[in-house]
Amino acid sequence: MGKQLAAVVGVGQTHYRAKREDVSMPGLCREAADRALADAGLSFDDIDAVVIGKAPDLFEGVMMPELFLAEALGAAGKPLLRVHTAGSVGGSTAIVAASLVQSGVHKRVLAVAFEKQSESNAMWALSVPVPFIMPVHAGAGGYFAPHVRSYIRRSGAPTEVGAIVAAKDRQNALKNPYAHLRNPDTTVESVLASQMLWDPIRYDETCPSSDGACAVVIGDADTAAAYSNPAWIHGTVMRTEPTTAAERDQVNPQAGREAAAALWKQGGITNPYEEIDCAEIYVPFSWFEPMWLENLGFAEEGTGWELTQKGVTALDGELPVNMSGGVLSSNPIGASGMIRFAEAALQVRGAAGEHQVDGARKALGHAYGGGSQFFSMWLVGSEKPTS
Repeated sequence: MGKQLAAVVGVGQTHYRAKREDVSMPGLCREAADRALADAGLSFDDIDAVVIGKAPDLFEGVMMPELFLAEALGAAGKPLLRVHTAGSVGGSTAIVAASLVQSGVHKRVLAVAFEKQSESNAMWALSVPVPFIMPVHAGAGGYFAPHVRSYIRRSGAPTEVGAIVAAKDRQNALKNPYAHLRNPDTTVESVLASQMLWDPIRYDETCPSSDGACAVVIGDADTAAAYSNPAWIHGTVMRTEPTTAAERDQVNPQAGREAAAALWKQGGITNPYEEIDCAEIYVPFSWFEPMWLENLGFAEEGTGWELTQKGVTALDGELPVNMSGGVLSSNPIGASGMIRFAEAALQVRGAAGEHQVDGARKALGHAYGGGSQFFSMWLVGSEKPTS
């Protein structure tokens, strides 16, 4: 039996904030799940299985949270799976849920991803055991800064490109009611004037620490037939490579390139720049927009920054990127990948509100994690896939 059709029929998000003191972890997840089910017009009784994902347990110091989340997620008496692929886990969780439907195992699956960063300190969880000794890095920014420096050296990109990305995404976030950072005064100039944290990454070029959760309901073709605007899944892909392999290209990882090529092949895409209407790309530090544009095949190597500089990736550009404000504006790490996937689905459903791209018919959701070790992506469309 070949792969079955599957579609996103419900999306739910919490409001992303620095600290959600009004809810517990189960409450946070339930908020997103209830909204996804309401969007789909379904209840927990209609769900066959639940898939949950989050970033490493040490981020919050709570081991195996899926144990106590089962009841809150309506999973009692049903299959419950937990997924973990570091920062890409939100995307991977949605893909696992989609696979359960595409394989014919289940008809309707609820996928939930979350992070309550205020419960602990991911910055130190991501640091070397004894901070500030060689090799010197602290947090994800310390790890990725050398990769950004290498990209700038290899591509010759002007220094303001990172600030252009940050200003764009923060302005996009003003159109997203769920976004964490809502800074109307952010401009290229203000970003360039912000404090240098990890050279060349400035304070305003980094993502925030957020509490939040996201959920999607994925149904089979019979389920999707009852909806006027399902987001059909045209392709899903995950790829991995060793983080510390000596020959690894940290700027343009092989796993990302191969994942993108496989995704485009699944979706029948021969020219992603021309055929994809918009993209939600995992950009926790602003320079990763041009880097991933190249890794994904939207631009030739060394030229991704030109798309950013020319305004191609702006909300009204030829290839809008991170219409929701992206990870730079909301970053509950475990959920950040699923938010990218969910926002892509909202775009092709025509349900993205003020940050909707007119006429969006095919959209990319992208996530990466584990020091660019794990990649997960999906391609969704407003029409059923033809192959």
